[in-house]
Amino acid sequence: MAIQLKKQRKWLAITAAVLLTATPSFALFGIGDVVFDPTSYASLVQQLTTLQMQYNMVKNNITHFSLKQQWQTTLHKLENANVANMFGETAGIKIALNSNSPSTSSTAWKTATVSMNSGTSSYLAGQSLGSARISQLAMIETSDSISPDCLTAVGQYRTNRTENSTANSSLLSSQFDSSSGTNSEVQQLNLLNASEAQKLSEMQSQGTLQSCLAGQMTVANMERRNAAAEDINTAAFVQQQRSTNNVSAASESNTWRTYLP
Repeated sequence: MAIQLKKQRKWLAITAAVLLTATPSFALFGIGDVVFDPTSYASLVQQLTTLQMQYNMVKNNITHFSLKQQWQTTLHKLENANVANMFGETAGIKIALNSNSPSTSSTAWKTATVSMNSGTSSYLAGQSLGSARISQLAMIETSDSISPDCLTAVGQYRTNRTENSTANSSLLSSQFDSSSGTNSEVQQLNLLNASEAQKLSEMQSQGTLQSCLAGQMTVANMERRNAAAEDINTAAFVQQQRSTNNVSAASESNTWRTYLP
């Protein structure tokens, strides 16, 4: 009897061990071919959670803003330049500043500046390169080339700003539209691309103006440089003349030598 109990306990222990190490699947409702697998269920729950997160992400991407106007700024329009013209001295300047007209800019600049008379040609022909007068001529010729272009650049910028105002306003309206029609992810990216294109156009226009400013600074520096060089040349000439020629007054033992001629 004791031996039989020992055998029964042994088989119970083996059965319990097998049950503990078996796959966590078991029959439902007493039907042997319908099983519930907790591992598969956990995997399905994880997949559903991932899909839910992806759905929420897509939903957030296509959800439009409802308070865009808090970022809206005002586009300032350029006013037309108004130049006085009492005796015709600035004829064409106003047109040049407000329109893209190179020929008008060139004519207006010649009208508004001092012209060189016919006698200067023969006079300047006898001057050497690097002399004060030839350097002044170079400055005048450089200024006559750069300044009309600057007038045209300003007029072109004003014209382009006016022509682009409709496109800028349309883009601004779409960017700050809070309806669903312009707030999908692709539509917003298209608006960003359009905005970058307009920004590039504006930068190119301003680059032309900056080139104009650099040219004007070159002419101004040329004038200041020539003036400084003439001062040095004059000082050197005075020193040379004092060393070569006697500046003492007749019957005078001391002479004031620090004055300028």
